Amino acid sequence: MELTVDELASRAGVTVRTVRFYAGRGLLPPPRLRGRTGLYGADHLARLELVRELQSLGLTLAAIEKHLKRIPPEASAEDLALQRALLSPWAPERPEDLDRHELDRRAGRHLDDDVLKRLEALGVVERLPDDAVRVVSPALLGTSAELAALPLPLDTLIASHEAVDRHTTALAAELQRAFQDTVVRPYREGGRAPQERERLMELAGRLKPLMIQSLVTSFQRAVDKAIRQSVPD
Repeated sequence: MELTVDELASRAGVTVRTVRFYAGRGLLPPPRLRGRTGLYGADHLARLELVRELQSLGLTLAAIEKHLKRIPPEASAEDLALQRALLSPWAPERPEDLDRHELDRRAGRHLDDDVLKRLEALGVVERLPDDAVRVVSPALLGTSAELAALPLPLDTLIASHEAVDRHTTALAAELQRAFQDTVVRPYREGGRAPQERERLMELAGRLKPLMIQSLVTSFQRAVDKAIRQSVPD
């Protein structure tokens, strides 16, 4: 693959200015020169796609630079694609900016100002100018709207939200460490065999739904156990 900077930008869905900016920050290696024309290969495209994946996770450019420094400059396009595969199944949804009518339609109910304030306090939405709303997690909107509409004190909802966020964040970090230590590290130390790379990419794609279902089921059992223990004999 030999791409000019315009072709590389088009394939990656970014502007030429963005490509040059990333290259200036060291996020992309220099192109191969043919005369006065810089030519980019599959590894440049894969690295650029990885940068965009990291941005979708909310990482700053400084954090992305730090992450990419751990990837050898000579890493192949296939290895960079594996990096994306390990990240993209867990990538969060992108926030969406909606007007109030579309917000109600997505939530499946009319959200009055009081419910909207409660959703804002929970960090589910952010108020924007001109009566628009930014939905931080569109997938959580319906469930969160139902919770916010319950006749519960706001302090109860906030405390519940913070407890779930605190424990799921710790759980995610522990699971990530386990996956890196027992799956990714042996792959790297074993020489990065191509057949192992394909297996690892497939595994990464299948892992998320299974882990989520396991988490939901385990949490249901934990709640039932907590209720039983709170009831006197």
